[in-house]
Amino acid sequence: MVAAFVRSVLAEPRAPDPPARVWRDWVLVGGLLVTAVAEAIFRPDVPWRPLATVVALLVIPVLLWRRTHPLLATAVGWGGAMVLHIPTILDGVGDVGLYSMGGIVVLPYALYRWASGPEALLGTAIVAVPAGLGFAASATLADLIGGTTLLVAVFALGAAMRYRAVARQREVQQVRTLERGELARELHDTVAHHVSAIAVQAQAGRAVAAADPAAAVEALAVIEAEASRTLHEMRTMVRVLRDGDAADYVPQRGISDLEELTRLSPLVQVHRAGDLAGVPQPVEVAVYRICQESVTNAIRHARNAATVIVEVRGDVGVVRLRVHDDGEPARLSTTAGYGLLGMAERAKLLGGTCQAGPDPAGGWTVEAILPREVPR
Repeated sequence: MVAAFVRSVLAEPRAPDPPARVWRDWVLVGGLLVTAVAEAIFRPDVPWRPLATVVALLVIPVLLWRRTHPLLATAVGWGGAMVLHIPTILDGVGDVGLYSMGGIVVLPYALYRWASGPEALLGTAIVAVPAGLGFAASATLADLIGGTTLLVAVFALGAAMRYRAVARQREVQQVRTLERGELARELHDTVAHHVSAIAVQAQAGRAVAAADPAAAVEALAVIEAEASRTLHEMRTMVRVLRDGDAADYVPQRGISDLEELTRLSPLVQVHRAGDLAGVPQPVEVAVYRICQESVTNAIRHARNAATVIVEVRGDVGVVRLRVHDDGEPARLSTTAGYGLLGMAERAKLLGGTCQAGPDPAGGWTVEAILPREVPR
């Protein structure tokens, strides 16, 4: 069991997409550097003060690279802490170091949050040596327990945040996969409809070919148009299909069915405008599904809403939709909900965009733009 655990740790890759440095990182490093300089000036009681100051000024800037180079940053930071133990070993003096060196406590967090498995193991060993020397030199048992607890808590927090990010990424991928599968099934139904129309026209053409050649030629023209559209939509289906699940042959809702959303609540109002004729079936279904999800979210989450307005407009080359409620949004979050992710993924697969968020004028608004032509 231990061997399996070690193998899993060694196989753990680096966490993807570490964030770039942000203003908070510069504030942290700047504040620690200013503190270090102030300590060097106003704390004459620090043993080996020149060495402590130089080490602090060299180590603190490394915090800027703690996400992109966690092992290197940990080695430099805690290596500096190791250097500060040399005077204690040689002269037996007390703690050597500035308070600002405490900033290196964030490095174990970054190590477990962003580093690969082998890097995390090596970094743990690097941290353990100076930490162990420091704990051994602690004057009291309380200092030993407190320091050990703090360090273990920092490691654990980094691991927990890493696990949370991985779990979130998997859930997002599941939402995307489900949305792709659903869209593929809808496209499958559409293609099946077109193939059925082709079969009917072919049978009609054969029946009238001898008596009315002109009607047979007209049937061939219809077959050609239907076949072209079918080929186009099959390419789209192949592009997004991710599994072999069978499709359920049920009628798909479209723009003409948006009035059904008013049955969900008396607050819902539906308005259609512009040219909405000839919109491809996948786009029609996407418009309906995005509006349906948006209205459902508004009814569930918007507090004190008086109206939920659904607007769909056909413009040149695109179909625009907007769903707005005038309630108090209770959905403010640092991460998008899975329903919003599903809407955005559906729009993206069709070559469009979908955005949702608080409206500057009040309430919550979902806006999407879908091209009339499904991407090949």
